[in-house]
Amino acid sequence: MKRSTFSLLTLLALFATFLAACGSAPTPAQPTSAPAQPTAASQPATGGMAITGTVTLWHAYGTGSAEEKAINILIDRARAAYPQATINVLQIPFDQIFNKFNNEVSSGGGPDMFIAPNDSLGSQIRAGVLADLSEYQSMLTDVTPTGVAGMSLNGKLYGIPESFKAVALYYNKSKITNPPTTTDELLAMVKEGKTLVLNQNAYHNFGWLQAFGGQLMDSNGKCIADQAGGPEWFAYLKALKEVPTVTFSTDGGQADSLFKDGKADMIINGPWVLGDYRAVLGDNLGVAPMPGATKPAGPLTGVDGFYVSINSQNIAGAVALAMFLTSPESMKVYVDEAGHVPVSTKVQISDPLVQAFAQASATGVPRPQIPELDNYWGPFGDAMTKVLDGGADPAAAVAEACALMNTANGK
Repeated sequence: MKRSTFSLLTLLALFATFLAACGSAPTPAQPTSAPAQPTAASQPATGGMAITGTVTLWHAYGTGSAEEKAINILIDRARAAYPQATINVLQIPFDQIFNKFNNEVSSGGGPDMFIAPNDSLGSQIRAGVLADLSEYQSMLTDVTPTGVAGMSLNGKLYGIPESFKAVALYYNKSKITNPPTTTDELLAMVKEGKTLVLNQNAYHNFGWLQAFGGQLMDSNGKCIADQAGGPEWFAYLKALKEVPTVTFSTDGGQADSLFKDGKADMIINGPWVLGDYRAVLGDNLGVAPMPGATKPAGPLTGVDGFYVSINSQNIAGAVALAMFLTSPESMKVYVDEAGHVPVSTKVQISDPLVQAFAQASATGVPRPQIPELDNYWGPFGDAMTKVLDGGADPAAAVAEACALMNTANGK
């Protein structure tokens, strides 16, 4: 098969507004061939910093997952390369890691660092639990400005970026020859008998708001989804719900099982399950961006990165470990083992499945770090339940959700 390469630099123009809000970032280098596998004599770059002292890292990768395998490989390499350092690693369930980190750090404890998406970056910065890493930003010479922006707020850096994450459409190539590129095509396919499972929540389906020409908030943080796109978005979900071959699930594990067991031909999910899906479906696994409508779909696009606690007594050691784990050599492991979309401009993507996630990220909506987003999840999650399970009118449900969001935000 001919090797193809997708450049993540296409993300830059699409995130111009986000970058302006987060301050300037270094100009990325042009992609080059991925480096050879590291040895103790040829270590992944750490920006000239050595990993020293004791560093405790938390992660939320699933037990036995491809992501856990990738980070275990990299931690073993770090320990071999820097035997004088003590690197402790603890797995925390994803639904607990943010609260646990915040609570322990606020009480004066907690780990030196953790890796997670920038889901709670803004709130954690406002809570004062993250160390300001701005003095290390000059070391991120091989990171796209978009990656730096995803770890920044108000011009200050609070994390070492690792990868981009946005959901896309997985499909079983033994059952779907050509994946749908539009919402109309997807609806027609399920009406013809193809099966689809969707996670019923306000995150996985967010991309269809932009697809129908809407946006969640204006520049002042006021919800405007009811003005355009939102009613069409919910109406589309309702139309899918009415098709017998479509399953909406509030249980992510159940949704995964339906797809892996061949009971669903398609599912919308993120790159964090790519390695797990590939292990089951092999060459029959395909990935494509979410189908668009009047515009490309705009899933929430986050940046995963390593954050350092304000309490850490070894910030330099933690940053050195983060630089090791995000070097081009290390990122190649994340790409090959776990399907991550790298923020490094020196890592080329030859895997078409990972390329599809890079494309999904390129048209995605940068995850807002303003506090107003916190009041999106409850109202819109409830509205989705009212429409899909209670038969509520889509336009009325979106209008009510927007009003509740704005009231909570004082807009």
